[in-house]
Amino acid sequence: MEGGTRLHDFIGEFATSYRELSRAQSQFTVYEVLNPKKKCKKKKYINSGTVTLLSFAVESEFTFVDYIRGGTQLNFTVAIDFTASNGVPSQPTSLHYMSPYQLSAYAMALKAVGEIIQDYDSDKLFPAYGFGAKIPPDGSISHQFPLNSDVENPSCMGIDGVLESYFQSLRTVQLYGPTNFAPVINQVARLAAQVTDGSQYYVLLIVTDGVISDMMQTKEAIVNASALPMSIIIVGVGPAEFDAMEELDGDDVRVSSRGRYAERDIVQFVPFRDYVDRSGNQVLSMARLAKDVLAEIPEQLLSYMKSHDIKPRPTDPQ
Repeated sequence: MEGGTRLHDFIGEFATSYRELSRAQSQFTVYEVLNPKKKCKKKKYINSGTVTLLSFAVESEFTFVDYIRGGTQLNFTVAIDFTASNGVPSQPTSLHYMSPYQLSAYAMALKAVGEIIQDYDSDKLFPAYGFGAKIPPDGSISHQFPLNSDVENPSCMGIDGVLESYFQSLRTVQLYGPTNFAPVINQVARLAAQVTDGSQYYVLLIVTDGVISDMMQTKEAIVNASALPMSIIIVGVGPAEFDAMEELDGDDVRVSSRGRYAERDIVQFVPFRDYVDRSGNQVLSMARLAKDVLAEIPEQLLSYMKSHDIKPRPTDPQ
């Protein structure tokens, strides 16, 4: 013992190479462990023991880019909170306020994240939904209405198409409630469940202003979705406390429902207010938002591929 710390005794060493290890894997190979000091001091020194190679395996660590190059497609879906707590869209105090001079928090979040993720989405078609509103013609409450009013084809062309449909919906629906996430999570999960071979990966962006109403159902939806090729991004806008969103994020404690835990952490939550640049540099602050919002997607995609033993498809040589 020295200074309360046990020093490790150096037994000896041996040298080998990758080529030698790979050749030796078909047979037991014995390496002599030599201690140079003892070898110099003792004439009859042979070795300090042996190491026997029983097996040798090489595991490839694939990257997010390997899967994208191999043809994995990202499918981006948007869900926007149309509950009454956002405020009347025609009023400047509303989080949905359509100012002629600047984008609302909702529009900024959509644009910042969408403009980056659309580069990984080959067809640039984004299904876009609203939730928590009364919709025409009969004023029924919906938690999953297409922003473009087309139930058969809710996809919008690019992030600009999403924004256009979002603005149009603000003029035609009545903000109401409650704030239910589960229907739209389950909708995307149904799509993800149809293609689980690694060729498609689904990303759901939920932009919301606050307290979730269907926490139990949402947790169950997330636990079920964690076994599928999908991730969920939640951007919280406005001044509300987002404790429930932090709980869904699962960074510290994995989300659970009825005693079942999520297979993977698939939720990333960021509060929009953390990215409002007081100096007025909106471009820089939105770039930071997009970076942080999308930071966990590559790791989440890799965790799905690894847990299902899916390797990237080989790329065609140019």
